Amino acid sequence: MERIDTTRAYELIREKITTLALAPGAPIDPQALAEELEMAVIPVQEALKLLAHEELVTITRRHGLYVSDVNIEDLDALSETRMPLEGLCARLAAERATADDLVVLEALCAETPTGSDGKELFALDHRFHQAIAAAAHNRYLARTLEQFFGLSQRLWFLALPHLDFLPTSVEEHITIVEAIKAGRGDEAERLMNEHVRAFYDNVRNVFPLTADS
Repeated sequence: MERIDTTRAYELIREKITTLALAPGAPIDPQALAEELEMAVIPVQEALKLLAHEELVTITRRHGLYVSDVNIEDLDALSETRMPLEGLCARLAAERATADDLVVLEALCAETPTGSDGKELFALDHRFHQAIAAAAHNRYLARTLEQFFGLSQRLWFLALPHLDFLPTSVEEHITIVEAIKAGRGDEAERLMNEHVRAFYDNVRNVFPLTADS
């Protein structure tokens, strides 16, 4: 039961951090956070340790716990690390995807919204990348990419008010899935690299605008 509570606390706190409900640099009071989540304090403390391992929370002796800061240097480091891994993931998906995997990917493509709600589009993009990772059938790769996605998501939410390319970005899912369905690993890898690179480039272009906000 304790492990279940820790997992739940981890998921809830991670969501608060990645969506900026807990802002970068904000102090964290485990007791107050536990009360807010209506949970015992021990699972919350354990969850914060896990999030510190993912660099979403910083633990210091002098200042206690706080949400890790975020900056443009993080964006550069994350993009150069995540792009080749996402490309590899797409290549493996083209080689290993099962019929059930393809059903999920096609359903996500059909779900592509026509509106421009940034949070909705981010959520869809996240589910798409998770489905590609599942289709690659490499749990270590999937786990690594999920960590990078969470770290990147905070940057994207900071830039969200300035983004206008998201619908086009999500439409690119269709061409990636077509390459995966056809088993064209080279093409799937190239398209995924282009997809991720374009996204980071666009966020990088608008990120300075958020500095004074």
